[in-house]
Amino acid sequence: MNLKVVLVFLALSVITVFALAYVLLTSQGSSSQPPRCPSVSYSAQPWTHPGQSQLFADLSREELTAVMSFLTQKLGPGLVDAAQAHPFDNCVFSVELQLPPKAAALAYLDRGSPPPAREALAIVFFGGQPQPNVTELVVGPLPHPSYLRDVTVERHGGPLPYHRRPVLGTESAQMWKHLKEVELPKAPVFLASVFNYSGSTLAALHATPRGLRSGDRATWIALYHNISGVGIFLHPVGLELLLDHRALDPARWAVQQVFYLGRYYADLGQLEWEFKAGRLEAVRVPLPLPVGASSLRSRVSPGPLPPLQFSPQGSRYSVQGNLVASSLWTFTFGHGVFSGMRIFDVRFKGERVAYEVSVQECVSVYGADSPKTMMTRYLDSSYGLGLHSRGLVRGVDCPYQSTMVDIHVLVGKGAVQLLPGAVCVFEEAQGLPLRRHHNHLQSHFYGGLAGSVLVVRSVSSVGNYDYIWDFVLHPNGALEGRVHATGYINTAFLSGGEESLLFGNRVGERVLGAVHTHAFHFKLDLDVAGLKNWVVAEDVVFKPVAAPWSPEHQLQRPQLTRQVLGREDLTAFFLGNPLPRYLYLASNQTNSWGHQRGYRIQIHSPLGIHMPLDSDMERALSWGRSK
Repeated sequence: MNLKVVLVFLALSVITVFALAYVLLTSQGSSSQPPRCPSVSYSAQPWTHPGQSQLFADLSREELTAVMSFLTQKLGPGLVDAAQAHPFDNCVFSVELQLPPKAAALAYLDRGSPPPAREALAIVFFGGQPQPNVTELVVGPLPHPSYLRDVTVERHGGPLPYHRRPVLGTESAQMWKHLKEVELPKAPVFLASVFNYSGSTLAALHATPRGLRSGDRATWIALYHNISGVGIFLHPVGLELLLDHRALDPARWAVQQVFYLGRYYADLGQLEWEFKAGRLEAVRVPLPLPVGASSLRSRVSPGPLPPLQFSPQGSRYSVQGNLVASSLWTFTFGHGVFSGMRIFDVRFKGERVAYEVSVQECVSVYGADSPKTMMTRYLDSSYGLGLHSRGLVRGVDCPYQSTMVDIHVLVGKGAVQLLPGAVCVFEEAQGLPLRRHHNHLQSHFYGGLAGSVLVVRSVSSVGNYDYIWDFVLHPNGALEGRVHATGYINTAFLSGGEESLLFGNRVGERVLGAVHTHAFHFKLDLDVAGLKNWVVAEDVVFKPVAAPWSPEHQLQRPQLTRQVLGREDLTAFFLGNPLPRYLYLASNQTNSWGHQRGYRIQIHSPLGIHMPLDSDMERALSWGRSK
């Protein structure tokens, strides 16, 4: 064939291939890419009051500084920075927002009344007075305070004795200094031989409460191997000391008892004498190497990256200060220094459904055969659920596209602290459709709606545990509060045989994962279609009925039973008593079909374990009696 003819055919073939490819790529036929959905603009719900966030916003750095300056002026020159305060000093322990009365807040939000005064609540330790005490003061109005008001008796029913104060960082440091410099030197041979102690290889963990009766301030302190860069919680050595630190002068503190391997001693001197005399059976617990210590560091090379979430059209919510708005939801959030995360004025499609949803407390009760562990009843708000919320990490703690929010606090020291990344806000794909149906009867169709939620999150790292707090707002109007516990378990030294396993499981060579409980207290203040709400309990019962079309046959027909719980005490369902199948908060307004508008209250958490009512400590946890 002529070369020119071949080249012509080759050129025509190439042109044909390109033409077909172009048609296939640009065609809108059945075998092509589906048409793109039109872009949608998501408009956020408007704020009815631009300044409403100030009602519930945490105090700013400037406000905290103004309150401290005012207190220093009013309380006199004897006020000491809490970061350097001794038990015998006067100091400001904490300053945070004093929440406004609900009636005044709603009058401002709903009826245009003047806003309530913005105030702060200060907790002051008066250790330098003839009668040392703890006093709570309301300071206002902010940002320029001019008055303070003592609310201690109003809030607590009487004065607060000084022994009830939380332990400052300086007191904790003085306790460890006393042990290192006064007590541990009494047993040098024992400590070096059994624990390889060199002066810096042990660390302390405290039990709370600090005593068995009112007025006590004596703490059981357990010693653990101090390994840099890893959690100490899984490395107990078995030695525990009861330190009495009630005296305002640390020079008068003293160890009252020592516990080791199931036996109690008067002090470390007695323990040392028995060890050197060969009368003490010791278990050597050498300091583990960092590579062999329990750690969150991975011992294997990282694998492929996990899947990520992203918003193809950008965030569908906005955050302005402490205001969060989406196309469906609006709310404001805050962060109590002690109680942690809280949200206010929660509205769905512009209508308020909750005035406040907040964390109040979390409790852990431990058991083991060691005094520190069997004594432990942690009320974590006393350590500061809000204070210990910081440093959320994108891609792990929150999705990469989250909005991170910093918070300022003033607690435990006289200067304002910045908690970077204490709160994150994000939208989360649920991985399940909110609703869907694929019909195969008669007509054939499919309809579905992707499920996503709006989440506000903080994480409280209190000692060994990290509590992940979420408030989740669903597109169908549901509002969810949830908590996840992670971090490290709290352990005790495994000193006995099978009897020790009554209190947990073995998790190391000489380590017991101690049995314990968790209980979480949330506050839920719902306002459904107004303030006039009541609780309705519904259940389902089967009733026999003769079939109308065949009276000789009987059916078991389910039907609803309904009971209005007219008093608040009727809505407290004690542990051990079953909850109604359906429990909801009803309003006096009705929907289009005449049914009362309301919100169902649904509890997914497992049945809790509450301390026996005859316990001396039960009154401090009395909210746990009901669910």
